[in-house]
Amino acid sequence: MVNKSFTSAAIVTGFSDFWSQQHSDALIVSDTETLALEQQSHDMVAHMMALHWANDPVGQLIQCRRALRPDGLFIAVSFGGDTLQELRRALGEAEIAVTGGLSPRIAPLPELRDLGGLLQRAGFALPVADTVTLTVEYRDIWHLMRDLRAMGETNAMTARLRQPTRRAVFEAAQKLYAAHFAAPSGRLRASFELQVLTGWAPDASQPQPLRPGSAQKRLADALGTPEKPLQD
Repeated sequence: MVNKSFTSAAIVTGFSDFWSQQHSDALIVSDTETLALEQQSHDMVAHMMALHWANDPVGQLIQCRRALRPDGLFIAVSFGGDTLQELRRALGEAEIAVTGGLSPRIAPLPELRDLGGLLQRAGFALPVADTVTLTVEYRDIWHLMRDLRAMGETNAMTARLRQPTRRAVFEAAQKLYAAHFAAPSGRLRASFELQVLTGWAPDASQPQPLRPGSAQKRLADALGTPEKPLQD
């Protein structure tokens, strides 16, 4: 979709084995606090499925921005705020009903409206934030949690429950999940919101916004529609 060739790509990820197999010619960088990226050394930097784990997401964006050459492309994909909304509700209601309390289980994830501002704070030009939701079906809640563990997406919050959760909580959550979020097939639906961020390292060749009020043609003429004044 981007009409440009890239010759020096870097991929920031916690899944180095997977991405090195997919893109053997790219530099694979671990998603540590300080990224192993040299300044202005790449024409594309991709941050893949790791930004939602960062303690300092703005710092990660800034480091990626500094690693780009002028007019270099940054792209990031990570989980968004609507991810596992079904599991959040079912576990929360079940835990309150069984134990009378509620413990943190799923880390807070960013909202799409906040991400465009983060790109601008990091110094990117032409920032775009978009989202797509993938719906996956599971046989039951235990198979969903097994998949999350295999993905490396288990609970890492410092305030998490420090003892094993009672089985009654999961059994109640399974009943709530099946009652409210079952697919027509009878399996359980789980939503994964993928947030996609793109931005460019600033360069003089990029399109620049015109000064407000400097337009030479009316929008109504471009759309071929009559212009009508608004009523008071």
